[in-house]
Amino acid sequence: MRLLHRASPWRRLFAADAVPDPMRLPGLLAPLREVVERLGPAPTLAEARAWQADLLDALLRLELPASRISQLLSDHNDGLYRRAIAESLTEMRGQGWGEPPVAFCVLTLGSAARHESLLAPDQDNAMILADYPDRRHTEIDAYFQSLGERFTQRLDAAGIPLCQGHVMARWPMWRKRRSEWDAQLAIWTGERRVKRVQQANILLDFHPVHGDPALARALGESVARHLPPAGGFLDEMATLLEESPLALDRWGRVVGGGEGAPHQTAVDLKHRALLPLVGAVRLLAVRHRIRAVATRERLAALVMAGALDAQRADETIRALERLQALLLEAQRTALAQGRAPDGWVGLDGLGEDRRLLLRHDLGRIRDLVRYATKR
Repeated sequence: MRLLHRASPWRRLFAADAVPDPMRLPGLLAPLREVVERLGPAPTLAEARAWQADLLDALLRLELPASRISQLLSDHNDGLYRRAIAESLTEMRGQGWGEPPVAFCVLTLGSAARHESLLAPDQDNAMILADYPDRRHTEIDAYFQSLGERFTQRLDAAGIPLCQGHVMARWPMWRKRRSEWDAQLAIWTGERRVKRVQQANILLDFHPVHGDPALARALGESVARHLPPAGGFLDEMATLLEESPLALDRWGRVVGGGEGAPHQTAVDLKHRALLPLVGAVRLLAVRHRIRAVATRERLAALVMAGALDAQRADETIRALERLQALLLEAQRTALAQGRAPDGWVGLDGLGEDRRLLLRHDLGRIRDLVRYATKR
């Protein structure tokens, strides 16, 4: 299987909460060194976020695969999260709030948690608090509500917009004590209700970005405990996946247009290709007790568990890679033209070979969805 090694030196590039030292970058990475020097040693959050366009250009010049670029963009966003939270905590100390009253952990969710972000992520995050007595709820939750509002507002001002669906730690739904998260999962997975399955689906892809990682591990244990026995929940999860539209017509041809399309030959590859692929792999991972979060790691684990054959997994990885490449290219073009990057890709801008590959990949995704949703 074509898997990226997690221990790659590339993943250390943004591991520290500081701009990489350009003088420590080897000459072979000259394009990267140039953009790091251009950023400077002490950028603001907004400057660091806007710099990702330069970072993308440099990584493309170095001919890195789209999957690696997506990982590095996500790693850089993790650093922006940590900085926004640290600045918020410092501000709160200066205003007399003091230190956090209990241990906490901020989670990123969705593509950020899978380290599969592109250039236009919004905020999807949550917070786990260590358990505390109910009599202290007003005092303690007020502290973390303020923290959640502050760091999400900082990220929004920097260019990572607030989630329009309110999936953020500033809201009580996504800020809970450890035991409350366990109870919430029991409710969400206890019956076949669309809204609850959708909310649980969001939480299934999580990554600790700041705070006590033991709280995130406890959440992982709760997920493992509640999900596998929940047959009705998994059935509804499969039904939602079956209802996810693919950018194919009944004859297997790629179709563009639709609501929000910039033109009739534009294809929404995020919602009508990438998300169904990710959702199918997630469903298989939950069904087979796979703890991994990143799509590639889930696929590898599924093969190792005998739940997926290596050829299907490899085809899925290749499709994922090509979709990420198409989206990154389209987003780079949008920025160059002064437009906001999004999930649309114009078919007219693709050569015949790439259109045929896209049709092939969409067919493989359709087959994967059917395989994942088999009852």
